Amino acid sequence: MLGFIIKRSLLLIPVFFAASIVAFLLIHLVPGDPVDSLLTVGSPPEQRQILTERYGLDKPLVVQYGIWIWGVLQGDLGTAIIMRRPVADLLADALPHSIALGASAFIFYTIVGVTLGVTAALFRDRWPDRAIMTGVLFGSTLPSFWLGLLLMLVFSVWLGWLPVSGARGVSSLVLPVLTIGLGGTALVARITRVAMVETQRKDFVMLLHAKGMHPMRIQLLRVLHHALIPVVTILALRIGFVLGGAITVEVVFARPGIGTLLIRGIMQHDYPVVQACLLMLSTAVILGTFLGDVLQALMDPRARASLT
Repeated sequence: MLGFIIKRSLLLIPVFFAASIVAFLLIHLVPGDPVDSLLTVGSPPEQRQILTERYGLDKPLVVQYGIWIWGVLQGDLGTAIIMRRPVADLLADALPHSIALGASAFIFYTIVGVTLGVTAALFRDRWPDRAIMTGVLFGSTLPSFWLGLLLMLVFSVWLGWLPVSGARGVSSLVLPVLTIGLGGTALVARITRVAMVETQRKDFVMLLHAKGMHPMRIQLLRVLHHALIPVVTILALRIGFVLGGAITVEVVFARPGIGTLLIRGIMQHDYPVVQACLLMLSTAVILGTFLGDVLQALMDPRARASLT
């Protein structure tokens, strides 16, 4: 198992650098640059040239990337050009809000999704199964920004139960968590149901029934254990949401998280901010994938043998 972890860890290095290249180039493909936001109307061309040289934007992209990634490896994410603050400080301010939202949504759709998936599998082809799968299908098709606005209208504007926006207290988390969680719940419930139905057809399940083990004990202890392997993998892939939350949801509910910071950086063409946000989100996804592989290998020796 140690050899498997070491091999997987070494594979993270090229993936990280590939993600950093993509994060660096994406914002440079957008028309415009941060100098446009710094210049006032009627500024002379010499002023543009001065600012361009000051922030190193006159250098080739390869050189700019080399300077940036070398700073990242040393723990220096640079300074925001427009906001004129260290990017690390901006991320430190936004990160707790994104973690609170993402972690809460993650816990919500994990518990609710697995519960609904198990219930649907236990009542397969009966009305509870059809009702759950219909609701899951409906929930997965709703755009998150539209659902967020709808929940805001009902629970904030009409009923006045919850705050419309912001990040003050636990109550401000309820609507964003529901907005993100319903989509995640649909995915987890579908995968849990499919995995349990497939596991129920295995020979070892028939053998356990033949030995006289209680059917509910078989389902909840043996079948669910095997069915959780793909569920754990999918959940690990969604760890990126713990940091990024859902960008559109953070914007809709005006939460000061990583997603809102990213959108603000894109609008201002603030290269260091956008690059750092994208790199952080992609790193979270990479680490989530790695964690999913490790957990899958721990839960299933056959998977460990096929992945080595």
